[in-house]
Amino acid sequence: MRRAVFAAMLASVTLASPVWADAVMTSHGVSAFGELKYPPDFKHFDYVNPDAPKGGEITTTPTYGAGTFDSLNGYIVKGDAAAGVSEPANLIFDSLMVRAFDEPDAVYGLVAKHAEFIPGQWITFEMRPEAMFADGSPLTAEDVKASFDLMKTKAAPGYRLALRDVESAEVLGPHRVKFSFAKGAPTRKLPMIVAQLPIFSAKYYAENDFEESTLDIPLGSGPYAVDKIVRGVSISFKRRADYWAKDLPVIQGRYNFDRVKFEYFKDHGPALEALMAGKLDLREEFFSKLWATAYDTPPVEDGRIKRDVLPDNRPAGTQGYWINTRREKFSDPRVREAIGLAFDFEWSNRTLFFDLYQRTDSFFENAPFEASGKPTPEELALLEPFRDELPQAVFDEAYVPPVTDGSGRARRNIRKAMKLLDEAGWSLKQGKRVNADGEALEIEFLDDSGSFARITNPYIQNLKRLGITANLRQVDRPQYQRRVKEFDYDIITSRLTFSMTPGPEILNNFSSVAADESGSFNLSGIKDKAVDALLEKALDADNRDDLYTALRAVDRILRTGHYWVPQWSKASHTIAYWDHFARPETKPALTRGILDTWWIDPAKTKAN
Repeated sequence: MRRAVFAAMLASVTLASPVWADAVMTSHGVSAFGELKYPPDFKHFDYVNPDAPKGGEITTTPTYGAGTFDSLNGYIVKGDAAAGVSEPANLIFDSLMVRAFDEPDAVYGLVAKHAEFIPGQWITFEMRPEAMFADGSPLTAEDVKASFDLMKTKAAPGYRLALRDVESAEVLGPHRVKFSFAKGAPTRKLPMIVAQLPIFSAKYYAENDFEESTLDIPLGSGPYAVDKIVRGVSISFKRRADYWAKDLPVIQGRYNFDRVKFEYFKDHGPALEALMAGKLDLREEFFSKLWATAYDTPPVEDGRIKRDVLPDNRPAGTQGYWINTRREKFSDPRVREAIGLAFDFEWSNRTLFFDLYQRTDSFFENAPFEASGKPTPEELALLEPFRDELPQAVFDEAYVPPVTDGSGRARRNIRKAMKLLDEAGWSLKQGKRVNADGEALEIEFLDDSGSFARITNPYIQNLKRLGITANLRQVDRPQYQRRVKEFDYDIITSRLTFSMTPGPEILNNFSSVAADESGSFNLSGIKDKAVDALLEKALDADNRDDLYTALRAVDRILRTGHYWVPQWSKASHTIAYWDHFARPETKPALTRGILDTWWIDPAKTKAN
């Protein structure tokens, strides 16, 4: 779950005011590449109803619909964390500042009253003395420093990479904390990153091991506290009536439910049944077949259950079958391209998805930094120094998977794949692909749910037409999580997402340093010097144009490398819910906004 999660908080930063060298600046928020939308005296975000009534409860599923959990720490490698204890639905830990989800990458003060900084050198946060933990103990600069130290040294690789250029956190007073940045490092991103770090209790983690997976309830400071846990089955949170920040502008109109409960299911079918039976209040549907065929039920037909499509204005990221290049059999890009050619998206979309999806062809799908056509002069300037190391295809049209006729035969793709395998030294003998040593080319698709079988099994049949021995292996969730973290797989399915202003998460996804880091999200084991250099260019960019140019160049290299078999995307959330909710007129552009902006409508509840 975390691989799609941390992207939202890792954005690069400049200041919302003109920058003068060595001038100390003060602001109620920080923003990337532009002015802050909200002034210092703003009352609430535009996408909330400040008068929304509090009360009632919502029972839903975790963000990705199915799974299990065995931990309440979502910031470490060990364990499978429950929903609500870390991003994207962190309900229990406050941070110095919080996102505004109608701006690409702006944050405003929560625990912090304001920030003081010299761009590229350091940032100091003046904290609110009234901030406190759920047990009534004060939240101080010591807690912020202790939290930073834990995240920088003991958290999962993505967090540690994000903080690599933050040299230290220094306590300047009970409610003042200073973060210093490495000299000469790309520091534009760092103020926002440290502003959004979760704040833990220093005392609590002095007595508890941060690196151990546990179901012990941690001491939080946020709007909710963990209430009840049924291991692997459900977790519920109770709204804190004594929440210290409930009247702050960044909290007004938010967190309106008295109780939030997440129910877990091993598969999506039982979750849908639970919705229809009234055991769930709301569910996001991730399967086109279910959305198209499974909602013909009395509660939907008579209007008690509403179906809705919420626009998703975020970059779609990339979802696909990720090929593990750490394994020698996948080291040749021609082999990987051949494997990709066997996936017939057009047939799948017509036959399995009811034509609800668009084919993904970029690692940054539906983002302003998605590559298209031939490289621009600006992209070429970045790519030219690596021309001798890169395939010519990088300098041609950006790679797009060939389109089939949707018949399921995909003959042209199969012929091309056959040729690529022959060229890569995998000969066809007695119907099997073998290398010079007589070893067969075998592929195992690893999965923890039966939901993808209807998609992967036809794909496997096409691979067998190439002479590749392929199978789908389904394992339980804990084994799957362990194997993914240890990179013990041939191919897995996963989705990676990115913010409007990508920051250090791109290192965790695509850099050489992350390729061998257990628990990183470099799923394919990408190690490419040109990619590494261009990622650093992106992180060091002084404006959006330069950032996007560097990332488009990265996209070209990755797509030419055939590290993944791209699947599909849609720019919307398909949700179904019992009709007792109300919501603001304006949806936050960059999030669903359900858990923190919706509320219970008493009149609807009474009617239903």
